[in-house]
Amino acid sequence: MGKIHDSIGPRLEQFLLDQPVFFVGTAPLDADGHVNVSPKGMGGTFAVLDQHRVAYLDYTGSGTETIAHLRENGRVVLMFCAFEGPPNIVRLHGRGRAVLPADPEFAELRAHFTKERTLGQRSVIVVDVQRISDSCGWSVPLMDLRGDRDILDRAQERRDQRYFDDYWRERNAASIDGLPVVPG
Repeated sequence: MGKIHDSIGPRLEQFLLDQPVFFVGTAPLDADGHVNVSPKGMGGTFAVLDQHRVAYLDYTGSGTETIAHLRENGRVVLMFCAFEGPPNIVRLHGRGRAVLPADPEFAELRAHFTKERTLGQRSVIVVDVQRISDSCGWSVPLMDLRGDRDILDRAQERRDQRYFDDYWRERNAASIDGLPVVPG
């Protein structure tokens, strides 16, 4: 049924890139802290950087648990499910980090994504993948994709950079457990 892969080869890379949604799981070190699972989507926001490294664009949203948890301990898992075609679930376990727009490597990483909108970008999340596994996915439902939602794009296009600076400082400064997130 399940298999451990040595690396992200061409077939697996294509599977990852073909999925319109994936899920990011992180957790704080504190046993009383909140585990977070976050859905990610929007075409052009996920990239395979090499056989053991992936990244995704992180746009401003209501929460910043992923960045807080990565800053604290780096543990992350990305899960991709086939909602059409042959059943499959792929998990990428690894160590992640947030690369902020002010960081020197941000521009180089940003070039890997086809998503054009830059306003509202909070970071690029880079994952050094340590374990690659797949499983059957037999219980994952078949679903038809109607398309990406454009609500976030439309909402963020009405803003300016000052809005995001204020939002990050006021609403993205700490996680729900009080961990620091985006430096001021």
